Amino acid sequence: MNVTAKDHSIPLSDGNRIPLVGLGTYGDPRTTSKGTAAESVKLAIDVGYRHFDGALVYYNEHEVGQAIREKIADGTVKREDIFYCGKLWNTFHPPELVRPALERTLKTLQLDYVDLYIVELPMAFKPGDAFYPKDENGKWLYHKTDLLATWEALEACKDAGLTKSLGVSNFNRRQLELILNKPGLKHKPVSNQVECHPYFTQPKLLEYCRQNDIVIVGYSPLGTSRDASWVNLKCPPMLADEVLVSIGKKYNKNSAQVALRFNVQRGVVVIPKSFSPQRIKDNFQVGIFDFSLTEEEMKAIEGLNKNVRFVELLMWSDHPEYPFHDEY
Repeated sequence: MNVTAKDHSIPLSDGNRIPLVGLGTYGDPRTTSKGTAAESVKLAIDVGYRHFDGALVYYNEHEVGQAIREKIADGTVKREDIFYCGKLWNTFHPPELVRPALERTLKTLQLDYVDLYIVELPMAFKPGDAFYPKDENGKWLYHKTDLLATWEALEACKDAGLTKSLGVSNFNRRQLELILNKPGLKHKPVSNQVECHPYFTQPKLLEYCRQNDIVIVGYSPLGTSRDASWVNLKCPPMLADEVLVSIGKKYNKNSAQVALRFNVQRGVVVIPKSFSPQRIKDNFQVGIFDFSLTEEEMKAIEGLNKNVRFVELLMWSDHPEYPFHDEY
């Protein structure tokens, strides 16, 4: 796949395109200082990023939107140069809440449309003001909704021009099939955002999505933060892996650049999250576009697969639509 820093978008099944490298904008709202996301997005646009992955529940969409608007205003980019992905959170699954949720994101961003709007998780939570609702005993409050009805409400949002494309996130094969086999389906999901990196290469899900013209967007493509509250820490830090480090030495790259290149070469979109100016630059620019991995190196990295998730979300594993009980 011949991609360059200037031209690295790939087609989606609905005729739109998605850049292979994006910037994830999640930052723990308790520890990320105000303005960090805005500064990072502005720098990323200057570096050459055009794809930004955000969400209402990251509590920083206003900053991301402000950064994009400032860069449009100063002439660095036009709106159509930017690809923004927003997400429908678990408390907004009832069909009547879908459009208001997307409109809330647009109002927060102060943009007229998003490029991709995805169902963040297939698990519905009780609607209300709390994003993470619990009862007085600290038990999660789930909600029963019909994913197909949620999807129909999303199709209406696309028809209304509020989003260019529709996708999902953290869906397993069964949940994808549910939508793909929906009677009267108007718009199929163009993407499925899932954890994907050399320790969790997702071969079966990747193959299934390829067969159905669904692009995989890989989150945590560099492993992930070591936050014990939601991350599996039993897995060793991936970026210290000898194979990645030694391949990196050959090309004068770090292990992160090798891990990103691996996915990009497989046609997997990567959205590494960073608020570090140096890493934002390293993960882009010449970082991953000026070298290619050989077939042997690709195979060696595929061989690192441990089928281990960093992001297990075990606190919700009793939800009837928890996606990770299935093999893929």
